[in-house]
Amino acid sequence: MKNGRYNNERAAKYKKRRRILYWILIPILVLILGGIGYGTYMFSKTKLAVDNSYDSVRNGEASTLRTKDIEPIKDSFSVLLIGVDSSETREGNGNPRSDSLILATVNVKDHRVEMTSIPRDSYVHINYPEKDIDKYTKINAAHAYGGPELTMKTVEEQFNIPIDYYVRFDFEALIKIVDALGGIDVDVPVTFTEQNSKDEADAIHLEKGEQHLNGEEALALARTRHIDNDIERGKRQQLIIKAIVDKASEISSISKYSSIIDAIGENMKTNLTFNQMLSIAKFGMTNTIDMKSLNLVGYDAPQGGVYYYQLDEDSVESVANEFADELGIVKPFPNATPYTDDTTETDSTTSSDTTSN
Repeated sequence: MKNGRYNNERAAKYKKRRRILYWILIPILVLILGGIGYGTYMFSKTKLAVDNSYDSVRNGEASTLRTKDIEPIKDSFSVLLIGVDSSETREGNGNPRSDSLILATVNVKDHRVEMTSIPRDSYVHINYPEKDIDKYTKINAAHAYGGPELTMKTVEEQFNIPIDYYVRFDFEALIKIVDALGGIDVDVPVTFTEQNSKDEADAIHLEKGEQHLNGEEALALARTRHIDNDIERGKRQQLIIKAIVDKASEISSISKYSSIIDAIGENMKTNLTFNQMLSIAKFGMTNTIDMKSLNLVGYDAPQGGVYYYQLDEDSVESVANEFADELGIVKPFPNATPYTDDTTETDSTTSSDTTSN
């Protein structure tokens, strides 16, 4: 009986570990996992990688929508996850366009994380006086014009809530992480053919169903967007994130953390310090964490032969108010319809149950 209870407790702890890693976000979770689980050497290597990835924005000052400086995990905070394609075939002068955007809030008081994916083709206003830019265009152009700082500013303008931190990583990191892990297992939701990271047409073909993917195949699944829309694309990216976390949390993967940390260190930028990341990890490991995905809605809105996605205004305002509640600030859109979505996914872990131009 004791052994059965012990095994159940171990299984519960393992499940918690996987879920905690999931919400900490890929770059942070693997770095912290490596630092905690691999001894002094790996801890030092992790800290060095994070320090090298540090990139301040706004001259180190808080968002203008904040009335005071905040510090995780003393305060609830928001983080913008920015995925970019900076491969050699797409290099140019300056920053690439962002390929994926995920906005998340961490509610410290209620131990809850809420997040939403922002379609890359969303039609938004971008204002960047430094380059005399003031126009409506795709949200992914903000990163090309002004990097993470302008991307944060643009998302702030859209949702009217403070964006406190960002984590940016590129496709090269995804490929290297998956390959370092020896591949990942994913239930591919649809059969498709896609180009590879070198833009070679039809280089990757995947059938629907459970299968083992290497780095290039995982990237193809995460980036393919011509078979449906950006909303479904965001869901596929979440499948990849979860599969990476599941594999990284296996005991057999511990020996691979060094290669993973190298991949992330070379392909990540963030304005979170190592100590802040460590605080976030400790918070997740010692509290009940509820996860909730919020869904934005909108519609196709091509203009002049260019594809745009028009976000529904009430949807944006409803989601923004949800985020404001999580951050403990005044709702920016008090007259918006309260957020409701039957397809919203919620998950939780408890201390006892120990993510085209």
